[in-house]
This record gives sequence, structure tokens and C-alpha cells, in this order.
Amino acid sequence: MGTPEARLRDYLAANCLHMPADEIPLDQPLLSTGLVDSFHLVDLALFIETELGVRLDDTELNASTFDTLAQLTALVERQQP
Repeated sequence: MGTPEARLRDYLAANCLHMPADEIPLDQPLLSTGLVDSFHLVDLALFIETELGVRLDDTELNASTFDTLAQLTALVERQQP
């Protein structure tokens, strides 16, 4: 299993960024730089909902709340049951 950060990092590394998970900085912009495109964004949101048990609102799928690994982790940790 693992922490939300570790699970998100592993998912991003394997499915979006195709790089080693330990090379993804917490503050690396993902959406605003185009590293995560709209197709990957949908898949990432589905991963968060199905695998991490967090219900996302469509308004959260933007660069101001969903742009970095740190933001994603904070969002998941705030909303996990």
C-alpha cells in the first residue's frame, strides 16, 4: 500500500511522466508545464478516486489545486476518510 504521496508518485512516474518516481520533485509543476496533459489528468483523477478513495469535484481539476505532487498529496490527505 503506502502513503498517498508514495502512491501518487509511483502512479505519475509509471503512467504520466515515464521517469523514476524518486526523481519527481514535490513542487514540480505538472499541469501548467504540460508534463501531465488532459488525457493523463482524467486518468490521474480516476486513480485518485478509485485507488485512494477520494471523491474529486470537477472544479478541483485545475493547475491551482492539482498542479504539483505536493498539492495532489494535500488534496488527497484532506479528503481521505
